[in-house]
Amino acid sequence: MGKLDGKIAIITGGTSGIGLRSVEIFQEEGATVVFSGRREKEGHEIAERLGDGVHFHRADVSVEADVKNLISATAEKFGRLDVLFNNAGGPAPVGSVETVDYEHAMQAVSVLFGGVLLGIKHAAPIMKKQGSGSIINNASIAGHLAGYSTSMVYSSAKAAVHQLTRSAAMELGESNVRVNSISPGATATGIFGKALGLEGKAAESTADIAVEILGKAQPIPRAGLPEDIARAAVFFASDDSSFVNAADLIVDGGMIGGRQWTEHQQSVKQLGEAFKSRL
Repeated sequence: MGKLDGKIAIITGGTSGIGLRSVEIFQEEGATVVFSGRREKEGHEIAERLGDGVHFHRADVSVEADVKNLISATAEKFGRLDVLFNNAGGPAPVGSVETVDYEHAMQAVSVLFGGVLLGIKHAAPIMKKQGSGSIINNASIAGHLAGYSTSMVYSSAKAAVHQLTRSAAMELGESNVRVNSISPGATATGIFGKALGLEGKAAESTADIAVEILGKAQPIPRAGLPEDIARAAVFFASDDSSFVNAADLIVDGGMIGGRQWTEHQQSVKQLGEAFKSRL
């Protein structure tokens, strides 16, 4: 028996990375999954590979008509909507605030924040009518603290997702609709390659390199994996979290918990040696 047996779920940005692994794990846990993405060919190939219970619907989350159609079509086809995982994201302009390209920044925000806002907007009436539902927003530790993203635009958009999550949770919770977020840490996906200008399969291929590079970025001695975030999403999607609302689950191996212990001890040792040399 799966944790999501009988549930109808939508996962945006499901053609790669965290979204794709979430589609796979939601299916394993018994959900019927509708996933979206902009890459139609890849989407249909994934749906065909996974088979029964997984359906692809092309949608660009920065376009309201696409999001509305995705959600309404799913509810009409299956008669309800139990879970919405607003996962779709992407890179944002990097560099100094003095040189940021405003047009590109707003394009990124329309996906990173706008896609979440639109998802909540169009799922809310359906879930309120049912008297139940779980909305999950993919945020980031970069939305908690500065310096954890290559882009201040990305960080700012994710901070907005945190506040949107809490605000929507206060409103929709009164109708038994829960809204929560997940904040991944250094998770090995193609987003790092995309942030540095790579596209498509070239960007996705950088995930294996990221696994090696990010292994020591946090106390837990390995990189975060898409599965780590997908499992957190399963918790929020399941009835195990029926009394959890307006929460943010940080899945980062302890990255923003504080200064790493070994690093701190080395600094203390160096300080002590400096004292001895001058006394």
